[in-house]
Amino acid sequence: MAYLPNLDSDREEMLAAVGLGSADDLFTTIPAELRNPSIDLPPPLAEQDLVAELEQLAARNRSMTAYDNFLGAGVYRRFSPAILRASISRPEFYTAYTPYQAEASQGTLQTIFEFQSMVCALTGLEVANASLYDGATSAAEAMVMAVQATGRAAVAVAGNLHPETLRVLRTFAEGRRIEIDVIGEQEGVVDAAAVQRTLTDAHAAVLVQQPSFLGTLTDLGAIADAAHARGALAVCATDLFACAALAPPGECGFDIAVGDGQPLGIPASFGGPHVGFLAARQALVRRIPGRLVGLTADKQGRRAYTLTLQAREQHIRREHATSNICTNHALIALAATVYMAHMGAGGMRAVAAVSAQRAHHLAERLSAIEGCEPAFPRAPFLWEFVLRCPGDAQSFAARLRERGILAGLPLARVDPARGSELLVCCTETTSPAAIERYAAAAKEFVESSSRSRVAVHA
Repeated sequence: MAYLPNLDSDREEMLAAVGLGSADDLFTTIPAELRNPSIDLPPPLAEQDLVAELEQLAARNRSMTAYDNFLGAGVYRRFSPAILRASISRPEFYTAYTPYQAEASQGTLQTIFEFQSMVCALTGLEVANASLYDGATSAAEAMVMAVQATGRAAVAVAGNLHPETLRVLRTFAEGRRIEIDVIGEQEGVVDAAAVQRTLTDAHAAVLVQQPSFLGTLTDLGAIADAAHARGALAVCATDLFACAALAPPGECGFDIAVGDGQPLGIPASFGGPHVGFLAARQALVRRIPGRLVGLTADKQGRRAYTLTLQAREQHIRREHATSNICTNHALIALAATVYMAHMGAGGMRAVAAVSAQRAHHLAERLSAIEGCEPAFPRAPFLWEFVLRCPGDAQSFAARLRERGILAGLPLARVDPARGSELLVCCTETTSPAAIERYAAAAKEFVESSSRSRVAVHA
């Protein structure tokens, strides 16, 4: 209360207006054990001592560049060109929170317009919004769009969707009474046949991921046809590098494409900030959440940018809002825009190709080690694949970490039944030498584990 100008008499007047006796009464709906938790905090420190302790804690962190990194699973280490940081460090961009006075924010609006245009070009769809918070919330917004557009109250979701995205979908669905049906995957893939078996006339949409969380690819065109045959919308959670390298969702018949822009040169900074994108067919433009920037002309005929559709709670009545998303990650969207403009579609295809080549090379090297094998040998993949290890994947990853190698994500963290599986990723930053070190360390681990088992048996 020290920083609030309210007097005791002011607070008493406000409490009386809402029929409460004290400020504590405002929180009675919260269980007592949560309102007053017992927290064992150390005694306070002087500023100098506090700074010293924080520096010691910070020194325990190690940069991802200190390791041979093979982690992916939705957050990727890709090369960030110098022009990206130089652009977002300009004060006219990083000090502008959001363009409420659009006419005075032409530079910011132009960058958003370019972001939208590039997302449309890569996804093969007709309209995109100004960005969202991240890929998971973009998928949830697409789910809500589909329910609103079709009047149906259920969605079918691929079982190889990122598990964190699925959790966000369930959170959104709970408050809106949307039913979520999960389509089971077979050999890492959810195909059109599985979609057909799951969809009914009650489903508003089918949501699949390409590449999937497990790295696998599927035939998008057949899935879109299966969705439309039931009157449902087809939604694809995708990666813009995959859109540059493969047929994009729009060309495959999908109605909505969503995803995360973090791979576009945004550092993997402990999981954020990210930027989400959402693109759709023109027929769905008035269902799109957030905001859109449009291109027009002023009285002198000069090019001008303006905020156009803003179907959000800050601008229209709550019951007519498409979403409670009230803003966008404009600065991170600018970084993604600079990256896409700098690389171009050809550069992004080249990055995707190098990443895929190195991942396939690593998969071949690891498959040559007795006891190691790809979990889904018949499923195509780009730059991520699931490796089945001999024994426990977490032990495998821990041993390689001691050698300075982040071997991948042990999938037991998301599914206890996958205890021997490791999700491995390569990008253009993965050097051939790092691949050789990984293969050598994996072979050494397998051989030492084998010797230990033999000794125990003897």
